[in-house]
Amino acid sequence: MRPNRFKAFIDSEAASALPLLAAAVLALVLANSPLAGAIHSLLHGKLTIDYAGIGLSKPLLLWINDGLMAVFFLLVGLEIKREVVEGSLSRPSQVALPIAGAAGGMIVPAAIYVALNWSNGETLRGWAIPAATDIAFSLGVLAALGSRVPLTLKVFLTTLAIVDDLGAIVIIAIFYTSALSFQALALAGLCIAGLAILNRAGVRRIGPYMLIGVVLWLSVLQSGVHATLAGVVLAMFIPIKSAGEPDDARPAIHLEHALKPWSAWFIMPVFAFANAGLSLADLSFASLLEPVPLGIAAGLFVGKQIGIMLGAGLLIALGIAAMPAGGSWRTLYGVSILGGIGFTMSLFIGTLAFDSAAYESQVRLGVLVGSLLSALVGYFLLRASTRP
Repeated sequence: MRPNRFKAFIDSEAASALPLLAAAVLALVLANSPLAGAIHSLLHGKLTIDYAGIGLSKPLLLWINDGLMAVFFLLVGLEIKREVVEGSLSRPSQVALPIAGAAGGMIVPAAIYVALNWSNGETLRGWAIPAATDIAFSLGVLAALGSRVPLTLKVFLTTLAIVDDLGAIVIIAIFYTSALSFQALALAGLCIAGLAILNRAGVRRIGPYMLIGVVLWLSVLQSGVHATLAGVVLAMFIPIKSAGEPDDARPAIHLEHALKPWSAWFIMPVFAFANAGLSLADLSFASLLEPVPLGIAAGLFVGKQIGIMLGAGLLIALGIAAMPAGGSWRTLYGVSILGGIGFTMSLFIGTLAFDSAAYESQVRLGVLVGSLLSALVGYFLLRASTRP
């Protein structure tokens, strides 16, 4: 990816933090207002889509988490594919540092959560919740610092978050899969074969891919594997290479550009509104000390910064990778703290880890506290460490 295109990508991700933040704040306000009951009834009310006797009936919340988020994961898959083919993940010399940081930033938070929940087999299912980084919010904080933070550190955090997303996809596929339906998986396999044939035949129209993608999503939805992974699989088969053509003539890039505003201004805000509402009525400081919220908050705020610094710092100390140009140990540490903003992906993994309402508010509390601490401390440390 050319530098100006990478900068445009960073700027667009940072801008998407604004509607996401607005939706999260609105959800918190309404969850503590007289409208809380009406919002809960709306989200848990059944929405049925039926055509010719074939239909699906699910609560609105599941349509958001399984349906809209599949489109978001399609966008994530397209971004990852672009980076692997021609961007920051295509050059081993530049990708080693953020990969090491991402690995440490996933392992250490998970270990902290496990240590605090070791005696409870049920809550252990949430071990992956603090392992995620929210690319929009973390880059939004960096954008607020303007020219104080060099572009190289923004690229480092962006690449780390993309690798983090890839890790989250693998975790969801392996660890958050329920009882499997082999008939549904067989149909999903036929859909994947169809996508491969389209790709191999050089089909460049997006329509046929999306048509098979809808059937793939329905198959995966019934298979026991989480439906959002259908979006990632679909992204892998949409063509991207096209020598000499402008970006908008390349199917994967064109689709990515088309989905980006929908994701930023509709899909992610709707997800945040549906999943970030937290009633403060019965909360106290003791609520944060419960194993689940404490494990999540400590994992995000403490584990992320330690893990990213250990992973990336070790490579720099050994001379395997270089410090990002214009950066220092202090600014690298500040960016590592921002990696603890796990809002969107952490909330999403929380919906997969616990299907009991008993843990819903605990997950939200831990994610909000850990992400807020990471944002504030990271921002003020970087602001004190740099000049415009």
